[in-house]
Amino acid sequence: MKRPKLKKASKRMTCHKRYKIQKKVREHHRKLRKEAKKRGHKKPKKDPGVPNSAPFKEALLREAELRKQQLEELKQQQKLDRQKEQERKRKLEISPDDEQSNVETQEESDEPKIKKAKSGKQNPKKLHCQELKKVIEASDIVLEVLDARDPLGCRCPQVEEAVIQSGCKKLVLVLNKSDLVPKENLENWLTYLNKELPTVVFKASTNLKNRKKTFKIKKKVVPFQSKICCGKEALWKLLGGFQQSCGKDVQVGVIGFPNVGKSSIINSLKQERICNVGVSMGLTRSMQIVPLDKQITIIDSPCFIISPCNSPAALALRSPASIEVLRPLEAASAILSQADSQQVVLKYTVPGYKDSLDFFTKLAQRRGLHQKGGSPNVESAAKLLWSEWTGASLGYYCHPPASWNHSPHFNENITVIMKRGFNLEELEKNNAHSIQVLKGPHLTNKILFRSSGLTNGILEEKDIPEESPKQTEDQQDGDDQEHVTGEKNAEISDVTPVEETREMSPGQSTASKPSDRSFILDKMSEDDAYDFTTDYI
Repeated sequence: MKRPKLKKASKRMTCHKRYKIQKKVREHHRKLRKEAKKRGHKKPKKDPGVPNSAPFKEALLREAELRKQQLEELKQQQKLDRQKEQERKRKLEISPDDEQSNVETQEESDEPKIKKAKSGKQNPKKLHCQELKKVIEASDIVLEVLDARDPLGCRCPQVEEAVIQSGCKKLVLVLNKSDLVPKENLENWLTYLNKELPTVVFKASTNLKNRKKTFKIKKKVVPFQSKICCGKEALWKLLGGFQQSCGKDVQVGVIGFPNVGKSSIINSLKQERICNVGVSMGLTRSMQIVPLDKQITIIDSPCFIISPCNSPAALALRSPASIEVLRPLEAASAILSQADSQQVVLKYTVPGYKDSLDFFTKLAQRRGLHQKGGSPNVESAAKLLWSEWTGASLGYYCHPPASWNHSPHFNENITVIMKRGFNLEELEKNNAHSIQVLKGPHLTNKILFRSSGLTNGILEEKDIPEESPKQTEDQQDGDDQEHVTGEKNAEISDVTPVEETREMSPGQSTASKPSDRSFILDKMSEDDAYDFTTDYI
């Protein structure tokens, strides 16, 4: 008779097989113990904590405690959100008949929430104004960073007046990017500005250690003019002398328009890439406190917000917006109209031009920027010009005014108060030494520029022009994208570049339009690229 098929196989086995399995298991465990004995027993490493000899131990522990509290609050909030979501789902499961009515009421209740969320998104310009006010209030000394190529155009009378009215605060001018202007022009500007406020000649360093982990990325080598910082000792002695005369701890705020090098100055003083720097404008979004030593603390701030009533050239050079928002043709044409045409022709090696459109056409042909049909890409040429003038590669310069007069918000008494407590004789000697050490720009990299004078800024939130919700969202998305690209550029610039031999034929066509400055600079020929530094921004 045929045996019926069982549903499950029996787990019975012979004793011989069972003992054999147990023996193999014992041998396997013995082998693991033997290997572990050879390797040695490793105890888990304990956190050594912060040593007592470490500087700023209390500040580090306080920051760690704040981060721990923030994580706990975030976890608690997420837990509450999950509980609310579960309660909502439970209610929907309890009353399936009324599910449709609940969905309708939920949609009606969500509409005002969405409107509130959209209206709750604060304008980034207003946030910049708030952070800037905090920096001015917290500072004992305010360093206004000026671009040495156009010092007068980097001064903001509204912010300087706010510093004067805020109490016993000192205002000091810092001429950054001093290696991009001729020495004679730099000395003339130093004499002009010293009549009103203490002025320090400075050149930020480009060879700094990065705190973050870097990755090797192939990148075209761009020659740097100098990696050594100039003017650091002069600024240190100026701040240290003021701190000794006060006899208390000093907080120093760093302010200025975008792309003047505020964060780069802090990195140079700290000798470490502690603040985010990059090619993009307006990377710093909030105040950042950096202790220099036990007595001096420096505060980084977001850039000034430029007023729309300024000249088109000032808006193109000082506005922390993307070039697409500024309309590159109009911005580049405004810059070109203020520059010396003969020196522009020598710099870009193009024949004489009639107007800005003719110049951009010839520049596109010279650099090989073409569209699909072979016609010159005028917009890409305008972006290229704009990127060079807002970056740190072009050594244009302005002449100081022929006659000197006090600014509207200054007088003789305020000038005397601002200079009190500083060793001006020592500062003058240090500035002379810094000018002697600096190397001037190349002859073909000098372009005379007509400055439009003081640049008006916005400090009060009520003075910021209102924008439509769509424009605000587009601007925030653009700013976020620009911030991400700026961080990527900053990370790439921290890596030691590897030579990449890549040549471009003069008739090469580009089908796509370059959208950012890094793409445009890759299209430049090696003969026309002079002394570009990304760490100035």
